[in-house]
Amino acid sequence: MPKIKKKNDLSPSGPLFNTGAGQHILKNPLVVNSIVEKAALRRTDVVLEVGPGTGNLTVKMLEKVKKVIACEIDPRLVGELQKRVQGTCLANKLEIKVGDVLKTDLPFFDACVANLPYQISSPFVFKLLLHRPFFRCAILMFQREFALRLVAKPGTKLYCRLSINTQLLARVDHLMKVGKNNFRPPPKVESSVVRIEPKNPPPPINFQEWDGLVRIAFVRKNKTLSAAFKSSAVEQLLDHNYRIHCSLHNTEIPENFKIAEKIQTVLKNTGYSEKRARSMDIDDFIKLLHGFNSEGIHFS
Repeated sequence: MPKIKKKNDLSPSGPLFNTGAGQHILKNPLVVNSIVEKAALRRTDVVLEVGPGTGNLTVKMLEKVKKVIACEIDPRLVGELQKRVQGTCLANKLEIKVGDVLKTDLPFFDACVANLPYQISSPFVFKLLLHRPFFRCAILMFQREFALRLVAKPGTKLYCRLSINTQLLARVDHLMKVGKNNFRPPPKVESSVVRIEPKNPPPPINFQEWDGLVRIAFVRKNKTLSAAFKSSAVEQLLDHNYRIHCSLHNTEIPENFKIAEKIQTVLKNTGYSEKRARSMDIDDFIKLLHGFNSEGIHFS
């Protein structure tokens, strides 16, 4: 999580909010109720909440589930949350973890419901999706444009590496828009709520390899793959990986070997030489990765 800036909002009825750390408290009870409803929580559920703030969402969930594990980095808000449930029947169902959620191991949970600090959106999504054991679903609040990137389809303006990586590992649905005025203090951007449901079992793909390939292709998503793979940094990396692969498999490398030629041959043989990342879907990248791997070219 980024360093906390000293820009705060003083509310006469509550604590200082650290907007630099993404503290924008969801205040509209209708939106809170709608998020809880869309999570379809069960009495037996353990729920992970990140950035509970003053507990508007937390309290609603505590009424419905077995346990809420709330992760909060700000000790002042931890105090507010503890005060809110103190002496009630909900207190023994709440566990608070103080610290940076990106730097700690996630506990076991059935569902994740969170109004996230927007600065940690991307790393948190992938921490979630690579977490084991599997959880049922996550209902998460994001900055509107980030949410739209998560659900973007090939050929659309917002389609990017984030879109395809998320959709490889999960089903993603945009649930609802949430305007700025539903928060205290209001953020500078509009927000959206998204449902993420991990694919279980996950696709039989080495995610590090996959991400290595997708990263190269999306650096210049409007370029042809033939052009994208002509970068000297990419050629050096793949040459290094190829030589390691050959060494491990006792494969002799010809003296006049050039990785650039081998890369272009794979692109041509798979039919992706003139394709552009912006219009390629998951199946296209799976075929391309298989084409490279079968020729001893690896990305991790």
